[in-house]
Amino acid sequence: MHPSESPQSILDNLTIAVVTLDRELRLTAINPAGEMMFEASTKKMVGQRFEELFAGGEALLQALRESLGAGHPITVRGVSLELPGTRSLTLDCVITPLADGSVQKNGAAAVTTLLVELTQIDRLLRRTRDENLLDRQAANRAVMRGLAHEIKNPLGGLRGAAQLLERELVPKGLKEYTRIIIHEADRLRNLVDRMIGPHKPLAKQPANIHTILEHVRLLMLAEVPGGLHVQRDYDPSIPEFEGDSEQLIQAVLNIVRNAVQAIDGRGTIVLRTRVDRGFSIGQRRHRLVLRAEIEDHGPGIPPELREHIFYPMVTGRADGTGLGLSIAQDIVTKHGGLIECESQPGRTVFRLYLPLENGNG
Repeated sequence: MHPSESPQSILDNLTIAVVTLDRELRLTAINPAGEMMFEASTKKMVGQRFEELFAGGEALLQALRESLGAGHPITVRGVSLELPGTRSLTLDCVITPLADGSVQKNGAAAVTTLLVELTQIDRLLRRTRDENLLDRQAANRAVMRGLAHEIKNPLGGLRGAAQLLERELVPKGLKEYTRIIIHEADRLRNLVDRMIGPHKPLAKQPANIHTILEHVRLLMLAEVPGGLHVQRDYDPSIPEFEGDSEQLIQAVLNIVRNAVQAIDGRGTIVLRTRVDRGFSIGQRRHRLVLRAEIEDHGPGIPPELREHIFYPMVTGRADGTGLGLSIAQDIVTKHGGLIECESQPGRTVFRLYLPLENGNG
């Protein structure tokens, strides 16, 4: 250890979450990585008993007591902890007893502190899932662009032939049929364009996530004038980032509009922003990412659709095209980000992750 580095300094700079507990299993310290994991401050957590902070952690609680009594390290894998706000974590935990130098009657060192290292394995599983999702989406976009090319070529020929035929037709009544052909060809071309998403390059410049969310919020309140409430839970410290605000507005609008439709335009939509540290998107690990959440309390997404909702033409509504989420994911992916969805009856959350690695981040 460098002479200028204190144990607390080392603890604060660790990327793994670490907490310390006393003999009463009250939390005595937590490092910044732990605060980020549990989304709670040191002030809020220190002094509380383990069982007061977390629900569903009986296996870990038993291991903590055993380590205290026996005075030896214990590793517990796959522990599930329930956090406030319906969040849950799956963790691997390494418990290390620390003695104060005194000796018990049986000759063993007296344990006064437990140091607990926490590794979030559901995040590792999420990383693998996200990598697979990004790979599938890249392959899907390539297929869709190839398909679009094969469809639009004959459509152009069909439309051109209908225009030539219209000029040659003498009875005006027959021109109604050629106009139908031209109109339907144009409609199919527009549908194909929407399927492959925005094809213009990103016009990146300093963007603010709250400006984007507020623009969408006002649009939706104007579109649904009665019965809709949009609750804001913003982190005002989030800096600007390099992005195309116009396209990101479209991405967020597609998700929010789906949420409004899920609650039939009546109820509450929650817009929430946070910063995550040391976050991986695909193969790349980012020091800082912003997390924008759109939450609704509708019936949820049917289980059979959850793994496929970002594919074109996948929808749970009879009148839906299934293009909104596909376009939103494409826009966010082009920004180096990702959209995830968590859904159950009564609560659906879409999370947009965007890197903050620029001059302001």
